[in-house]
Amino acid sequence: MTSLPLSPRPGRGSSLEGGADQRLFEHIARELEDKGYCLYTGGLSDQLDYILAGQLPEFPARDFRPARIGREKTRQKNTSIRRDEISWITGERPAGRAWLDWADELRLYLNCRLFLGLTSFESHYARYGEGDFYRRHLDAFPGEANRVLSLVAYLNHDWAPGDGGEIILYPDAAAPVATAPAFGTLAIFLAEEMPHEVLPCRTERLSIAGWFRVRPLETPLL
Repeated sequence: MTSLPLSPRPGRGSSLEGGADQRLFEHIARELEDKGYCLYTGGLSDQLDYILAGQLPEFPARDFRPARIGREKTRQKNTSIRRDEISWITGERPAGRAWLDWADELRLYLNCRLFLGLTSFESHYARYGEGDFYRRHLDAFPGEANRVLSLVAYLNHDWAPGDGGEIILYPDAAAPVATAPAFGTLAIFLAEEMPHEVLPCRTERLSIAGWFRVRPLETPLL
């Protein structure tokens, strides 16, 4: 595969608390308006970043399950398309609760700013081992208004060039964009409109993936 330029990683700056959260939320809103995606390398608050990453060693192996593809009754394990393990975030642990609360603040902001009508958020930890990948795909089925926005947060402290695991976004009529899964990087994009993939990993890769959803339209009575 042809090497793609990675998005730059500026210095982190101050923690994202209070007004800094609002600045991040506004930056995300503007990028979504302009491009349909946002790649941000400043991270969450230092405290939340490290709590989320630090919680992972506490998970027993049984909490992770091989990821599947498809929907409902058609869901299946297909290692030719996707190879990773996931553990859903329920909010039972303090770190997970803090993450879900932060995501809900973002949901409310984007609803006010972009009138998206987002009603809920679901999320899981994702663990990619050596050789794992996820082929090009969409996170939502076109025409089925359910998942609207995808959000990924990366938790890899020691990621280095050559470790693999980059996410590649394929904007419509634009060049692909590759982003390293380095600690503190966020990717958020339109789930129904942004094809993307995860390149094969050469070392373990940790992240959180989540989706902002809208309530499906009810079938009208005849």
